[in-house]
Amino acid sequence: MSNMDIAKENFLLTENYLSEYATKSSNAIRINSIENDFRTAYFRDIDKIIHSLSYTRYADKTQVYSFKENDHISKRIIHVQLVSKIARTIGRALRLNTDLIEAIALGHDIGHTPIGHTGEALLNEISLRELNENFMHNIQGVRYYMDVENNGKGLNLSIQTLDGIMCHNGEMLSNKYETMDKDLDEFIREYKESYVDKENFKKYRPMTLEGCVVRISDIVGYIGRDIEDAITLGLFKREELPKDIVDILGNNNKDIVNTIILDIVENSMNKNYIMMSDDVYKALFKLKEFNYKNIYLKSMSKEEIDYYRKGMNIIFNNYLEDINNSNKESIIFKIFLDNQTENYLKNTSSKRQVIDFIAGMTDDLFNREVEKVLQK
Repeated sequence: MSNMDIAKENFLLTENYLSEYATKSSNAIRINSIENDFRTAYFRDIDKIIHSLSYTRYADKTQVYSFKENDHISKRIIHVQLVSKIARTIGRALRLNTDLIEAIALGHDIGHTPIGHTGEALLNEISLRELNENFMHNIQGVRYYMDVENNGKGLNLSIQTLDGIMCHNGEMLSNKYETMDKDLDEFIREYKESYVDKENFKKYRPMTLEGCVVRISDIVGYIGRDIEDAITLGLFKREELPKDIVDILGNNNKDIVNTIILDIVENSMNKNYIMMSDDVYKALFKLKEFNYKNIYLKSMSKEEIDYYRKGMNIIFNNYLEDINNSNKESIIFKIFLDNQTENYLKNTSSKRQVIDFIAGMTDDLFNREVEKVLQK
C-alpha cells in the first residue's frame, strides 16, 4: 500500500464513527466528476471555499454595522467562523460529518452584499425591477459557487454543500429541523424556482442533517454576538435585556451560545432531526424579536438607506451602460468581467453581470463607488 493510500484511509477513519444519520463522503454528489486524491469529498469543498476570491472578501463585509469606528465590531468573516465552530461542536457531539458542516458554514454567507441586509434589500429591489427575479444572499451564494467563482467556471462543490448553503436561512427560526430527500435534479429545481417564488422557497429544508445543524447554528452565531456589538456601541445596556429571556439563556454571548448548544445536543442525540426544548426555543424566539426591534431595525437610518438606495441604482445604471458601450476603462471590466470566461459572458445577461458584480463588492469598494457618483 502506497503512502497516499494510507493517507486516504486515515482521512476515512473518522467516518467509521459517524452516526447512522450522518452524511458519508461516499454519498457526495457533484455536477462534474473530479479526480480523486486522499482528501474526502467535503474536506475538498472546504479547501475550494477558503481559497476562493469571494471568501477573501468576507473580511470587509458588514455583519450588522457598517463603517463604525471600532475595530471590535464583528465583520462577516467573524460570523461565519463562529457559525462554523458552533456547528462543528454540535456536529461532533452528535457524531455527524463535521467536514460537511464546516464546508456549509464557511460558505453559507458568501452571497451577502456590501452593507449587509440593507444592501441585500436594495439589490433585491433592482433585481425585481430589472429581471423580475428575487435576489437572496443564500441563492446568490449558490450562484457564485456554481457559475461565477473561478473566473466563471464555478468551484464544482458537492450538491450537499451547495444545498446547505441554499437552505441555511437563519432568519426563519424553528424548534425542530428536519431534512428533505433530494437528488441533483430536485436541488436544481429548487434553486431555479427560488428566483421566481420567494414564498415557496421559505419551505425548503436541507437535504442533510449537517445542513440542519448549520441552519440553527447561523442564528446561534449571530444572536448573542450582535448584542455584544450593540452594547459596545452604546445602543442599550446589558441590564435592559428582558429578564424572562435572560433567566433561560443568559445575558452575554458566552452563556447564550453555551445554553443553546447544550440544549440542542440534549434534545437531538441519536435522532434524525435537530431540536431545541420548548423553553429554549421560546426564549430564543423572543430574543430574536428583541434584536430586531433594538438592533437590526436601528442599524441604519432612513437617510442612510435612502443615500445607499440612490447610489446603488446609479452605479447599477452606470455599469450597465459601461457594458453596453464596451467601456473597458470601467471598474466592472477591470476587476471582474475581463477575468470571466467566454461562457459566463455569453450566457449571462448584462443586468445579471452587474448584479453579480455589485453583490460581490466589499463595503469599502461599494462606498467609494457610491461616493464618486453622489458627490459629482
